[in-house]
Amino acid sequence: MILIQLDRLLLERRMSLTELSDRVGVTMANLSILKTGKARAVRFSTLDALCRELDCQPGDLIVQTPGPHPETELSPD
Repeated sequence: MILIQLDRLLLERRMSLTELSDRVGVTMANLSILKTGKARAVRFSTLDALCRELDCQPGDLIVQTPGPHPETELSPD
């Protein structure tokens, strides 16, 4: 499963989601989708802007954890 660690990075940098939104030019709604793990894709330009403003590498923001993504799990019959 792929996770976006936006909450952790914002907390470490003492930055609000509103401030990050203003800095990177991404709407609060789209950042919220990233933050809650509901994003299906991330543009490289968005990833670049986030890394620039959060002073991090993509691997600091995006991590892979063992286990299937909830949307790919089969539902019981």
